[in-house]
Amino acid sequence: MSTLPDLTQLSHGALPLRICVGIMLINRDGLVWVGRRRPKWAGEQQAYIWQMPQGGIEKFEAPRIAALRELREETGVTSVQVIGEHPEWLSYQLPDGLLGIALKGRYRGQRQKWFAMRFLGEDSEIDIAPKEGTKAEFDTWKWAPIETVPELIVPFKREIYERVTGDFAHLATPLA
Repeated sequence: MSTLPDLTQLSHGALPLRICVGIMLINRDGLVWVGRRRPKWAGEQQAYIWQMPQGGIEKFEAPRIAALRELREETGVTSVQVIGEHPEWLSYQLPDGLLGIALKGRYRGQRQKWFAMRFLGEDSEIDIAPKEGTKAEFDTWKWAPIETVPELIVPFKREIYERVTGDFAHLATPLA
């Protein structure tokens, strides 16, 4: 069972890292789910960005449970099998220009526990429409070859996506 990372090493006055989960959802063809979003901080000059599902861990929530909840909330998907858990917590820092803006201005980046999940359902199960009183995370989605996923991501998250796709690549194979 995973334990949450210790954040006591933060310097005085620094914004904390947001503790989150990320999910690499892999379909029967070995393709990875990515959703397109336009964060509030992107402004007119930045195009939409793609990402895999991710989100915060609630107080006293186990990372694996958070990953299943976030996947359901963001994509409607429940027909999954957890097939991998990254052994490390991976972190990214926001660029200076986004500090105090992105992540509701409350965090300097994220520390994430990543899970690989096999999608066992049909594409018709995927529902990115907003749920009860929430805003939609994504405006569209697609299945992408694993090697192309890091290219779709904003530069400050790219290193994490390269690690995750590299470490989970052996899981992104078509089912026989």
